[in-house]
Amino acid sequence: MEIFLVIVLIVLIFVILPGIRVVNQYERGIVLRLGKYTRTMNPGLRLIIPYIDHMMKVDVRTTPMDIPKQEVITKDNVTVNVDAVVYYRVLDPKKAVLETTNYSYATSTFAQTALRDITGNFELDEILSKRDEISSQIKEIVDKQTDKWGIDIENVKLQNIELPPDMKRAMAKQAEAERERRAAIISAEGEKAAADAVAKAADLLAKTPGGLQIRTLQTLEKISTDPSQKTVILLPNDITDIAKHLK
Repeated sequence: MEIFLVIVLIVLIFVILPGIRVVNQYERGIVLRLGKYTRTMNPGLRLIIPYIDHMMKVDVRTTPMDIPKQEVITKDNVTVNVDAVVYYRVLDPKKAVLETTNYSYATSTFAQTALRDITGNFELDEILSKRDEISSQIKEIVDKQTDKWGIDIENVKLQNIELPPDMKRAMAKQAEAERERRAAIISAEGEKAAADAVAKAADLLAKTPGGLQIRTLQTLEKISTDPSQKTVILLPNDITDIAKHLK
């Protein structure tokens, strides 16, 4: 009896326990038997034949992957550094394992190439203003390539676009000149509006009987409040007219 228990214990230790595998909810298990694909295991407690079967786990969650900074020469011959982030998901774990040695590295490398190729077809101003369009083109190209690896490219986003220092200074000067131009236009429009308002007011006073006299009295009232101001004596308009005729 004791010998039997020892045998059972040895079987458990060397045969059954090594074959127990736990596949998490976000994983799939690719099983190779003597090097040949046999099945894909779903999440849960799974059992394989130890020493004969080999299982590789594949994460099927959406995974963000940074694309290193790439030096790109734009269509108008400006050198910029561009980096991006790619969001991908493994749709077919079998293809991801069997069709490439390292699906993550292969996706990253191809995305780098696509990033350089696509951004090089745009001018600098277009790269700065058409990020979404460029990202969509990169996604389309990379997704088409990685489809045979069982990889789905969910999204591509351009992150940083680093300009040369001299280009940064030139753009800063251009932005400053544009602000000054807009300020000059606004100031000129304000002066024009003020001049129009004064002209309309003068025309209205001229057409209103006694309007100029009332305005004169208001001006005298403002002057009289300050004792440092000189005293001004104004003659009525009719006396001024008589004086003109006497001359």
